Amino acid sequence: MTLQPPLYFRYLAWHYTKNLLAVLFGLSFAFAAIDYFQHIPKLEVSGSYKVLYIYYMWQEALGLLYPLAIVLALIMTKLMLVKQNTMTILHAFGFSKRRLIVPFLLIATLTYTVFVGLHTTSFSYAKDKAAMLLERQLGAYNVNDLFFKYNDTFVYMKKLDPVHKKLENVTIFKVKDNRVLYTLHAPYALFDGKEWEAKQATIKRHIYENGRLMRYQIEKKESIKTLDGYKPKIIESLYEGKALNIVDAYNTWRLLEKQHLNSDKIRAALYEKTVMPLFAIALVIILFFKLPFHARMMRFGLVIAAALGGTFITWGVLFWLYQMGANGVISPEAAAVVPIMLLWLYALYVFVTDERKIA
Repeated sequence: MTLQPPLYFRYLAWHYTKNLLAVLFGLSFAFAAIDYFQHIPKLEVSGSYKVLYIYYMWQEALGLLYPLAIVLALIMTKLMLVKQNTMTILHAFGFSKRRLIVPFLLIATLTYTVFVGLHTTSFSYAKDKAAMLLERQLGAYNVNDLFFKYNDTFVYMKKLDPVHKKLENVTIFKVKDNRVLYTLHAPYALFDGKEWEAKQATIKRHIYENGRLMRYQIEKKESIKTLDGYKPKIIESLYEGKALNIVDAYNTWRLLEKQHLNSDKIRAALYEKTVMPLFAIALVIILFFKLPFHARMMRFGLVIAAALGGTFITWGVLFWLYQMGANGVISPEAAAVVPIMLLWLYALYVFVTDERKIA
């Protein structure tokens, strides 16, 4: 005996998936095409790189627009089924709203899971790659003149090459009670996957007597390990505003918390990829129950306008709150987590109370 979903489930899932893919690919290709035509004068590269630019911007559009596609596909599918009286027929056969929403929730949740998984990979860096092509810096991935805190030391580096995972001209200052205890200088350092290995390092210790600097003690080492946890992509993101995938964003958050540094932007970026898209699944529940279930005396134009308007307003408000959280105006939790929780509480309320409403 083979396990196979019921016929109604396959029917609803097929129509919703078809509309979801049509909306998602249509919106993303339109986004990429519009962006391409806006930046044609700046794309002074070969034809293959232009295709690559469109591909990267298409990836960026997919990650940005998939929550909207989830909701818009639900609106399309539900109203199509209502207009064809399919929903009325399913109700006549005894199918409840809660049973009918299962295929939509399953596809929407699966779509969300797929994109969250993609955002743990280099998929998140598509916009940065496109920007490199736009700036005609096909090989220019270096980040220059960085200064930051690491535990109880301060670090300066002349150049970071995130592609080859190499730092050049690294200097580390150990400071305590307004005194420099030592400096470590290395012409270059290589990343081994966990920490940086400074090569041909020179350690210059400051010797104090009675609070006064008296002399230096110089020590040379072939290599010394430092900057544990500072991945090249993390450094690049912190100081050049580059994107981070979910894994790197989480590791950066932990690192900044350990260093007692502000992590608002990193937390906001993490919530933007993991928490904010959940509004789409909540809207699927709300709209599925609130949109009419029969075509009799229904004004389709008004219903479509209200559904689309509510969707875009919700998305716009959440995006505005995300910007406020990323800029430190309010905490990222208040900007992303709290609104999504409130929306989900309302969605669950609708799920529980609207079962018997047919109109």
